Amino acid sequence: MSLDSSVLPHLTQAKTELTRHIDVVNEHGVHEQVSIPAERALTVYVDKREIVTLMTLGEHPELLVLGYLRNQRLVNDVSEVESITVDWDAGEDGAGVAAVKTRHGIADIATRTEKRVVTTGCGQGSVFGDLMAEIDTLELPDARISQARLYAVLNAIRLQETTYKSAGSVHGCALFDGERMQMFVEDVGRHNAIDTIAGWMWMNGVTANVDSIFYTTGRLTSEMVMKSAQMGVAVVVSRSGITQMGFDVANRLNLCTIGRATNKHFLAYTANERLLLQPELAVGGVHKVHNA
Repeated sequence: MSLDSSVLPHLTQAKTELTRHIDVVNEHGVHEQVSIPAERALTVYVDKREIVTLMTLGEHPELLVLGYLRNQRLVNDVSEVESITVDWDAGEDGAGVAAVKTRHGIADIATRTEKRVVTTGCGQGSVFGDLMAEIDTLELPDARISQARLYAVLNAIRLQETTYKSAGSVHGCALFDGERMQMFVEDVGRHNAIDTIAGWMWMNGVTANVDSIFYTTGRLTSEMVMKSAQMGVAVVVSRSGITQMGFDVANRLNLCTIGRATNKHFLAYTANERLLLQPELAVGGVHKVHNA
């Protein structure tokens, strides 16, 4: 779906270095240099009102902020945002600043940002309002995933060049259309990564469909399941497991969750009817017994 460029917000391109080099001492007493993720604070202001401070790598800060506003349900359409300007040197104590300018303001923003539900996310994992307020209004596509396609997705992730491979300590998320990776993002928290993908979808007019698959390295919490559903994605795959509330929310949404997905092993937690099993493809894979 193409969008009229005149309604899209103007975004700065304030990318910054994702890693830094430090000197360490290893187990042999030898000094060496390694890379670590360059975590930064980014304080978000909407129409000059401070909303939140996100801890982020800063790979796509404008898309992160846009997706955050979308997934927190503070804005309902990309056209409501006029611009997002990020300055990594504007904040106090070395924090960056993201200044969001809306076209007509956000109605009742004080009340809408008053109630916060603190979740289990690393990095930034809080949401405004009632997490479950809109769950029954969400409609997901009649999506299916075959075991062959699942393996293709896992292989694409394995081959992806990542900050995690060079520096560790980050989460990665990706959006697939079938076996084609559309967007891959890493950040210090999985919530930031999924918000960035949500922002990218808005800016590029991408709508989830029956072939859409969301992948994350992080655990499937209630908030990750809800954010996936808000983006219209009905199949979510994780390298990690699922929480009780994530399981309950996914069941309520009939959203397919697949976890512990590495190599040829996986556990299908919910909406198993969306998964076309091909157990003959698992021959030769390493089976491990996990606690979810």
